[in-house]
Amino acid sequence: MLLHEFRPARLIAGAAALAAAALFLGDAVGAWHTPWFAALVIVFDGLFLAGAAAFVHYRIRRRRSAKAASTENTEAPASTSGSQAIR
Repeated sequence: MLLHEFRPARLIAGAAALAAAALFLGDAVGAWHTPWFAALVIVFDGLFLAGAAAFVHYRIRRRRSAKAASTENTEAPASTSGSQAIR
């Protein structure tokens, strides 16, 4: 049983933020020099990739749900009489 749905866009956005943080941590420790704009490039590129991944993931989920809905329409409806029936 899955506890939650896998969201690849959140993984990519989080990895980009962690990469920017690690880059500036190395600069703060003195291991290397990081230009000030490097974090902007990493974070914005990560957000762009996360947006692309979210779009692809959305399209895949939508296609799967459409296929599942088309196969469910072959049987009889759940309720054909009683108070649930459409009048």
